[in-house]
Formats: sequence, structure tokens, C-alpha cells
Amino acid sequence: MDLAVVVLLQVLAAVASLALISVGLAVIFGMMRVINLAHGEFIMLGGYAVIYATRWGINLWVAMLIVAPLFVGLVGVIVERSVIRFLYGRMIDTMLATWGLSLLLIGAATMIFGNTTTGVSAPLGGVSIGQYQTSIYELVLIVIVAVILIGMMAILRLTKLGLIARATMQNPAMAASLGISTSKVYSVTFGAGAALSGMAGALIAPLSGVLPTMGVAYVAKAFITVISGGAAIITGTLSASGLLGTLNTLATFVATPVIGEVALLFAAIVLLRVLPQGITGKFFRRAL
Repeated sequence: MDLAVVVLLQVLAAVASLALISVGLAVIFGMMRVINLAHGEFIMLGGYAVIYATRWGINLWVAMLIVAPLFVGLVGVIVERSVIRFLYGRMIDTMLATWGLSLLLIGAATMIFGNTTTGVSAPLGGVSIGQYQTSIYELVLIVIVAVILIGMMAILRLTKLGLIARATMQNPAMAASLGISTSKVYSVTFGAGAALSGMAGALIAPLSGVLPTMGVAYVAKAFITVISGGAAIITGTLSASGLLGTLNTLATFVATPVIGEVALLFAAIVLLRVLPQGITGKFFRRAL
């Protein structure tokens, strides 16, 4: 029984981590149709932001939940205004530009921080479940991700800002004719997606450590999750994270972490073969 509880908690933690690293990309790609190959580097910047914020005496939770997303969100706005806004509708050009940005950020981070792994200690300690031990921080992370997704759903469905953002992404010409500044909406949306990526990096930092190339480990999984989820930003990310995260964790538990990664990739390939439009292209079509 204790083992079953531990495995269940590990599955939930894997699902939450997958949703966390994917939700920022889901906002940028799902709403704006911008393929951001620098997504992993936004995660990396969030990790470094929390490390240096704590070194300067800022509380760890404040650094993870406020400082890191604000810093990376600001970087995202600058990137949108200086690069991305000139490339809307040009998908290949956007991919090349964000790939170049990715290489630039990796090189800059390597020169500034060095090519070594740094990090912060995971807070809260551990808890015993029978003869097994699990991290309390991982349990808190599950709750945080749930709050993030619920908050995003509430903003997009219940607020004027969410309505304006959805209307602009669906029909920018009509939104502009109604007096909405579409350029500001695009900047805010891209910045929000970057901020969520920065928060992901900050929250992951105590578990995995931070180094300049860490984004490479997350960007592929994030794209697989977002594409497998389909058009719906939140429902698609959650459903794909649930399926892929569960398979990954169970395969890792039964075999090895390498087999777990292979199982995740194989499941994504089969899923996209069966459901080319993603999970929400077939199900939950009216969901966000």
C-alpha cells in the first residue's frame, strides 16, 4: 500500500512538472502561433533569477513566484518588441530568430555564470510514507501547478483581459477595428508566456539545478506536450501532461529512466498518428 501511494505521488509530480515546463510554451504557441525555440532558455533564465535573488537576501518563495517570472516576463516583452513582432505570420523566420536567440542566451549565460551546475536547496524537507521517503517540496509543487492552471483558466474565461487576448488571437483585424491595441496584446501575451516559463525554471531549480544548457533538456518535452495536447491551451496541456507524465513515470519505475523517456516519445508518436490534431482536436473542442 505504501509503495502504491509513493508511486501515485511520483506520477502526480511528473505530470505537474511536465505541465509546468509546457504551459508557458502553450500560451505563446497555442495563442500566438509563434514557435519559440528559446523556450528552454527562458526556463534557464528563471532558474538563474531565483539563484541570484536568494543570494541577494530575497526569500526563496518570493524569488520563485514573483522575482523570476517578472524578470523573465520583462525579457519576453523586450524580445517580442525587438524581434518577434516583425515576424508574425512568418513561421520559418520566427523559428530561425528564436533559435538564434537560444544560442545567444546560452553563450551569454555561459560567459557570465560559467558552464557549471548551481542551484538552491529544496525547502520543506521530506516526509515518510511507511518505509519510503518523499519530498514535501514536490507535493507543494503539485499544488502550485494546479493553482497556476486554475488561475489561467479563470483569467481567460472570467476577465476582460482574457476576453481581449482571446479575441485578438482569433481575429486581430476585428479586434483592432473595435479599438483594441493588438500590438500591446501581443506584447503582454508573449510576456505572460515568458513569465510562466521563468516561473517554471525557478520552481524546478531546487530539484534539478541550473546550468546554461539546461533548457535543451526541457524544450523537446514541452513541444511534445503542447503539440500532443492540441489547440486548447490549458485543457490540452493538462491532458497531454497527464498521459505522457504517467507513462513516463510508470515505465521508469518498471524499467529505467531511459526506457521512461523512450515510452514518452513513443506514446507521443502514436498519439499524433491517431489524433493528428492533438487530444483537444478530437475531444474537449470547446475547452480552453
